[in-house]
Amino acid sequence: MVLQSFKNCLWLSCVLRTPKACFWSAASGDLIIQSVSNDIYQNLAVEDWIHDHMDLEKQQILFLWRNSPAVVIGRHQNPWQECNLRLLRQKNIKLARRRSGGGTVYHDLGNVNLTFFTTRKKYERMGNLELVVKALKALRPQLDVRVTDRYDILLDGQYKISGTAAKLGRTSAYHHCTLLCNADKFVLSSVLKSPYKGLKSNATPSVPASVKNLFEEDASLTSEMVLDAIAKEYAVQHQINHHITLINPADETLLPGISSKTKELETWEWVYGKTPKFSISTCLNIAYKDSVLDVKVNMDVKHGRIEVCNIELPEHWLPPGLHSELVKSLTGSKFCPNETTTLVTTLLRVCPQDDELHSRWSLLCENMIRLM
Repeated sequence: MVLQSFKNCLWLSCVLRTPKACFWSAASGDLIIQSVSNDIYQNLAVEDWIHDHMDLEKQQILFLWRNSPAVVIGRHQNPWQECNLRLLRQKNIKLARRRSGGGTVYHDLGNVNLTFFTTRKKYERMGNLELVVKALKALRPQLDVRVTDRYDILLDGQYKISGTAAKLGRTSAYHHCTLLCNADKFVLSSVLKSPYKGLKSNATPSVPASVKNLFEEDASLTSEMVLDAIAKEYAVQHQINHHITLINPADETLLPGISSKTKELETWEWVYGKTPKFSISTCLNIAYKDSVLDVKVNMDVKHGRIEVCNIELPEHWLPPGLHSELVKSLTGSKFCPNETTTLVTTLLRVCPQDDELHSRWSLLCENMIRLM
C-alpha cells in the first residue's frame, strides 16, 4: 500500500504539471479517485460537482472518501427526529444533509465511503454492492458478507455494515454506500438516538439496525487495505489500470465552482431549513422551588422556522405582556438554540428588575431551548 501511495503521488504530480482544468478530459476511460480531505461538506460537494459537470457517458467514476466525525441525514429527513443535536454540539460533531435520499448515518475515520457514478441508464445499485462484497471476499475469503434485497451489506447474516442511498438525475446518477470498518460504535449509537418528545413529522424515518464493525471480525484489516481491495475489483470489472488518483476538494482549478457548492452544504438554510414541515406538542415539567410546573408547548415548524407557537403557562407565572412578547418573538424565528438564546436574552433586558421573575424566566427559557 505504501508503494501504491507513492505511485499515486508520482502520478498526481504528473497531472499537476498540466493545466488542472484539463485533468478530467485528459484522463482517458473510467477513473478511481480519492479525496485527501476528511471534511464532510467538501466531500459531499465533490459528489455534486461530478454529478453536475462530468460526461458520464464517457467516464464512469468511483469516488473513495473518509470523514472526521459527522452525522449525515438524507435529503428528506428531519434532524431533530434522527439524532441527538445537543450531543452533536457538545462533541463538536458536524451535521450534514446530503442530496440523496435514504436514512441517517454516522461517519468517522473508521467509516469508508464509496460513490459510484454512472449514467442513469447504467445505474445498478445491486451490482455495485456485489462488487464491494467480492472485493472483501478476495481480501479475506472467510468473511461472511452478503447483499440483502434492501441493498444493505450484512456481516454474519445479521449485522449491518453498509447502508446505501442514491441520487438519480435526468441523465446522470450516483450511488453511495458506507462501510463500517472501525467506527466508534458507542458514539454512533449515542448520537443516532433522538431525545426529542412529542415530535410529529412526515419526513423519511431511518430504519434501526444492529451494526458491527468489519474489523471486529478481523483485526488485521485496515481501512487502506479495504479501499485498495475495492479499487482493485473496480479496476478489474471496468478493465482499467489500478490507479487511485488523489484529489483536493478545495481545488478550484480542478473543480471550478466547488467552493460555492461546499458553502451551500454548510448553511443553516440547507442543513436545517430543508427539513419537511413538522410539529411539536409536549409538556415541560419545570422544577421550581418545592413544586413542579407544567408548561404545555405546541409549535409548527416550516423550513426550520417556527410558524405557529403556543405556550400555556399557569396564571401569574409571568406577566401577560412578557408571555405574549415571548410567543410573538419566537414566531417566525429559527427553531435554533442560538437564535432563541439571543431572543430571550434581549427580552430579559426589558423585564422588570425582579429576582424571582428573572429566575422564572430563565427556567422557562432554558427548557424551551432544550427542545431545540
